[in-house]
Amino acid sequence: MIRITKLKIPLTYDDEMLRSIIARRLGVEPGLFVRVDIAKRDINASNKQDIHFDMEVDVSVSRDEDEIITRNKRRGVTKAPELFYTVPAAKRLEKRPIVVGCGPAGMFAALILAQAGARPFLLERGLDVDRRTERVLKFWETGILDTDSNVQFGEGGAGAFSDGKLKIGFKDARKMKILREFVEAGAPEEIMYLAKPHIGTDRLASAVKRIRDKTISLGGEVHFGANVTEIVHRKGAVAAVRYLKGGKVFEQPADNIILAIGHSARDTFERLIVDGVHMEQKPFSVGVRIEHPQKLIDKIRYGDFAGNPLLGAADYRMVLHLPNGRNVYTFCMCPGGRVVAATSEENRLLTNGMSLYARDGNNANTALLVTVKSEDLGSEDPLAGVVYQRGIEEAAFAAGGGGYRAPVQRLEDFINRRETRNFGDVLPTYKPGTGFAAVDSYLPGIIADSLRESIPEMEAWMPGFAYADALLTGAETRSSSPVRITRGESLEAIGIKGLYPCGEGAGYGGGIISAAVDGILCAEQILGR
Repeated sequence: MIRITKLKIPLTYDDEMLRSIIARRLGVEPGLFVRVDIAKRDINASNKQDIHFDMEVDVSVSRDEDEIITRNKRRGVTKAPELFYTVPAAKRLEKRPIVVGCGPAGMFAALILAQAGARPFLLERGLDVDRRTERVLKFWETGILDTDSNVQFGEGGAGAFSDGKLKIGFKDARKMKILREFVEAGAPEEIMYLAKPHIGTDRLASAVKRIRDKTISLGGEVHFGANVTEIVHRKGAVAAVRYLKGGKVFEQPADNIILAIGHSARDTFERLIVDGVHMEQKPFSVGVRIEHPQKLIDKIRYGDFAGNPLLGAADYRMVLHLPNGRNVYTFCMCPGGRVVAATSEENRLLTNGMSLYARDGNNANTALLVTVKSEDLGSEDPLAGVVYQRGIEEAAFAAGGGGYRAPVQRLEDFINRRETRNFGDVLPTYKPGTGFAAVDSYLPGIIADSLRESIPEMEAWMPGFAYADALLTGAETRSSSPVRITRGESLEAIGIKGLYPCGEGAGYGGGIISAAVDGILCAEQILGR
C-alpha cells in the first residue's frame, strides 16, 4: 500500500471528497483505488479561521504502486509500513509464567503469553472491574475506602479510572497490536487512527473484561483479591511467589515472574526491598488538578469553531521550563471530565482526572505538575519519593477537613495568596466533598511557588487560561512511580534471573500504551524471542 502524509482535509469531508483529494495528490483517477484507510487524523487549530484535519492515509491501487511512489516521492508519498504483530512461537516452559498485576502491562503480558500457549497465571490484589467499580463508586459517595480495590488497584489498573487516553507516538507493530486488541474487545475503531485517541472510562471497563476473557479462553488463569506477599528466589533465580487470598497463604512455583504492580503498590515496594530486589529513586512530579469551564477551553482552542460537534471537546498541553530549574507541565488532560478521589491509603488524599467517552461534562480538568528534585527528598533511600508523596497526601487530607474531602482554592485567590470563601462559576466535580484551603497548606513551598510563577506564562500561551474562577483541587501526587526496579538488558531484575519488573510501577512506562508495550516485551523475553 501507499502512505500519503500531510493531507489537509476539511472538517466536513466525506469519503468521495477524501478520495478526490488523494487522487489529486497522486495524479491518478479515484477509480483506481482498491482500498483507502485512514492511518492518522489530527485536528489542526493553529489558524482559528481555518481549522481542519491533518491526515495520513494508506491507499491500495490497481496499478504499479512503485511507479506512483517514485513519481510522488517529494510530495509526502512513501511505501506504507507493515505494522502487523506476530505472536512468538511458544517456547517449552516447565512451569507456568506468573504475572503480578492486571493493569495494562500485566494484562497484555498475560494475553501474549496466553496467545503463545504458555498458560499464564495472573494475580491481582484488587477485584475484577465490575466489583472494583462498585467499591470505587461507594467510596466516592460515602468516603468508605477499600485499600485493596480502589482507583489504583484492581483489574485494568489506575488507567481504568482516567480518560482512557492512548498516547501512541510513533506507531510500531506492538502498539498496533494493542490497539487492535482493544478494538476487538469493543473499543471504538477510531482509536486506530486518531492522533489523540481515547476510550473513555465507561468503554474501557468492558474492553478490559473481554481481554481477560480471551486470556482465560486461551488457557490463562486469573485470580482477583490475591495480594502477593513474597517473591521467593534462590541462588539468584526466582523459585515461587507467595500470595494471600481469602485469608489463606498460597505458594505458586515459578521460573518466570512478570512484576507489573503499578505505581501505587507502596507496601509491595517495601516487601520487595526486604526480598532483596534492587530499586532506585526515579524522577517524578507533584501538583494539583485545575478545572475550567469546558466551553472556555473550547473557545480558547477553537475560536468561532467552538462547539462544532466534529471537533468535540477541546484539550490542551503545556510544558514550561522555569528559571528555578523546575519544569511545570499539564498532564492527563480530561476534556468534559471530572476530578476524582484516587487514594489507596487511609487518611491520605490524592486526586486524578477521568472522563467518559462522550466527554460531555461541564468542566475540563488537567493536572498541573512540578518536577521534584532529588535534593527535595533529603535521603538516598530508594523509597524517599514515597515518603515525600505521603507527606503531601497527609497534608491534603488534613487541609480538606478529613473524610477524604479535597482542599480547593480559586485560581485568583491562589495567585494573590488569599483565602477562598466562595466558589465562582466553576463548581467542583470531586466527590465525596471539598473544603476551602490554600494550596500552600499542603504543597511544599517551592512546588506551590513554581505553580504560581507558571500561571502568567501559561496565560501568555493560552489567553484565558488564568481564569479567576478556575478551581485548584489537591493533591496530585501519583502521575508516575517515584521508584525504578532496576533491570538488565534481558529485562530481568538485577541479580534475580526470571524476575521481570514491568510497566509503570517498575519505572518503565508512562501511560496505558507504553506500559502495555513493556508488558509485551517482557512476555517476549520469557517466550525466547
